[in-house]
Amino acid sequence: MNIIHISAECYPIAKVGGLADVVGALPKYQNSSSIRSQVIMPFYDNAFTKANSFSPLQHSSVILGDKTYPFRILVLDEKPLDFDVFFIDIPDLLFKDYVYSASDTERFLAFQIATLDWLLTWETYPDIIHCHDHHTGLIPFMLQESYKYEAFRKIPNILTIHNAQYQGWFSHDKVGLIPPFNFDHVGLLDWGGNINPLAAAIKCAWSVTTVSPSYMEELKQAANGLEHLLSTEHEKCTGILNGIDNAVWNPETDHYLLKNYSLKTVASGAKANKKHLCKSFNLDPKKPLFAFIGRLVYEKGSDIFPEVFKQALEENDISILLLGSGNPDTEAQLEALKPLFEGKFNAHIGYDEQLSHVVYAGADFLLMPSRVEPCGLNQMYALRYGTIPIVRSIGGLKDTVTDIEQEKGFGICHQNVTVTEITEAIKRGVVLYKSQPKYKAIQKQIMEIDHSWDVSANDYINLYNSIKTK
Repeated sequence: MNIIHISAECYPIAKVGGLADVVGALPKYQNSSSIRSQVIMPFYDNAFTKANSFSPLQHSSVILGDKTYPFRILVLDEKPLDFDVFFIDIPDLLFKDYVYSASDTERFLAFQIATLDWLLTWETYPDIIHCHDHHTGLIPFMLQESYKYEAFRKIPNILTIHNAQYQGWFSHDKVGLIPPFNFDHVGLLDWGGNINPLAAAIKCAWSVTTVSPSYMEELKQAANGLEHLLSTEHEKCTGILNGIDNAVWNPETDHYLLKNYSLKTVASGAKANKKHLCKSFNLDPKKPLFAFIGRLVYEKGSDIFPEVFKQALEENDISILLLGSGNPDTEAQLEALKPLFEGKFNAHIGYDEQLSHVVYAGADFLLMPSRVEPCGLNQMYALRYGTIPIVRSIGGLKDTVTDIEQEKGFGICHQNVTVTEITEAIKRGVVLYKSQPKYKAIQKQIMEIDHSWDVSANDYINLYNSIKTK
């Protein structure tokens, strides 16, 4: 069975969020003697493309309304990954030093059309086309409705929703950019008076998945306007929990860490990485270290971080370290906290892959007070490294973290995103940290939890097999 994943991101090639981690791991874990899993993505002007060499497989052009854009299909000359990646190089639209911008309609529509045009030239078509998020959301519609792609009508296609907050809306004025289709079915594109690629994909895909079972249920109540649609289409919807790549996220072999460690040596290994972190950011390694890694956006609860951190630092003898970027106002408020809590709080505004690994290994607790968390991978990384997650019980966080007050519990959970509840959760962390025998026992317990892609990849393969027989 030949699976084609189509995505805007793929780690380590281009990463903005968890989408990249999923698309960078799932194909690897799906590949076997009977499965060939490959990725098609845009060709960006970024560090990865500068550091590698590529060869063209094909030259062509894509028509977008009254404009024609030349494009190439590129492949890596060497194969650093465990699966094949094909790149759609549209220099005028996609070859940028960013993945997303404020005006992406033409960019990602051209990417989708070029992808399908190229697949038409294949001698043997894929068995499954797996689309990820709204950037590829018009593909299920075009497969079903565009005259040009009639040859693909019987190929099953899947949509995975990584984050339903972003839907790719654009005006009906641009409907002419989509390859010709039966206009009697134009309603399939519409949701709320706009063309909505994510909604169109939910309507047209053979199967729809989300990245955790709880998130699928939550979307029926809160999906940024898609609640009724997802409830209506519930029979073809499934929640499959994401996994993590244990080869990348392994404290025994992680080359980013100052000191590697195993289950037996976690105490000394975590201590060494914490000491390094604290020295780098002027923090006291003797105090419990609470960390946040991620985007500073409303969905992550970051708008109340300044007040949370201020109150937590005033009420507890702790250190807090933040790694992330996003809302400029939040960034400014966090920067303003540094001199007020020198030696207790620090922040690295931006993203640093190496630093993130060291934080997972060196922090004592990871904060994830998310308003929306479809799956969440950070808490799984933290568990793998022996760092105890403090999370809001929602989406994938609810599916992966059990509160310490429950049987076999290992994390700290709260129900609402408020200053009071988050600071109370931090206080619970301080109490746990002071009880070192219990803390160390939980630390070892969580390192043995298996959130690898093996199970999830097999769940997807079972889904592929089930829809192929329809």
